[in-house]
Amino acid sequence: MNKTVGILFADTMEYGPFLKWAKEIGATEGERRGNACCSIKLEKDGRVLDVIGVRCGIGKVNAASATAFLIGEDKVDIILNAGLSGAVQKLRREDMIAVETYVECDYDLTAIGKPLGVKADGQKYIYEADEKLMSYALMSDGIISTKAGTGDIFLTDKVKKELYRDTFGIESFDMETAAIAGVCDKCGIPMLSLRKISDDADDASVEDYREMNNRQEACLTELLVNIFYRILDDDSQWA
Repeated sequence: MNKTVGILFADTMEYGPFLKWAKEIGATEGERRGNACCSIKLEKDGRVLDVIGVRCGIGKVNAASATAFLIGEDKVDIILNAGLSGAVQKLRREDMIAVETYVECDYDLTAIGKPLGVKADGQKYIYEADEKLMSYALMSDGIISTKAGTGDIFLTDKVKKELYRDTFGIESFDMETAAIAGVCDKCGIPMLSLRKISDDADDASVEDYREMNNRQEACLTELLVNIFYRILDDDSQWA
């Protein structure tokens, strides 16, 4: 029995710890549509989990296109995402989060009478994580369930931060997750994003983010690996 999991990382520093772990257990490195990637196999009790890690690039278009390629070309069964996020409310730097809901905060049709974030023609605009994947993440100590906003900006503007907080009730902000979630929702693919809070989405964010990004910590990779083995252990995933 085989399943395939695709994991998306925005930049080299976020991808680095995962690549290091994967190479230690014999990963194959390559390229997919211009994006660096690696592939490994995990096996347990006759079950095989093919894992493809991709460094997709920063931002919504990069994340959405890489997601579409993983689904359309690699036929993945599950999509995971890992990286750093800014805190909007209730969270602190160093917190580890599993994202429950996703919204594109910068989707703006207010000029033609739509509320901020709301899409035309009744299209869905708030996406949800897969409940089973979320449950795997929350089995690990200290993981906080949150609501995330996404936009093609590195959020440092206090006014914009408060607008997004008050409009959408988000607790974290990043540049990829809602785009990934939107593609997965259209394709019926279970998805979850795992993040570490690097900054407070304020005027100190750039320095704080760079400091944490440069650490290339292994904590998100460790959480991903735990989820891989929970998938392998869960009979319902293989029924």
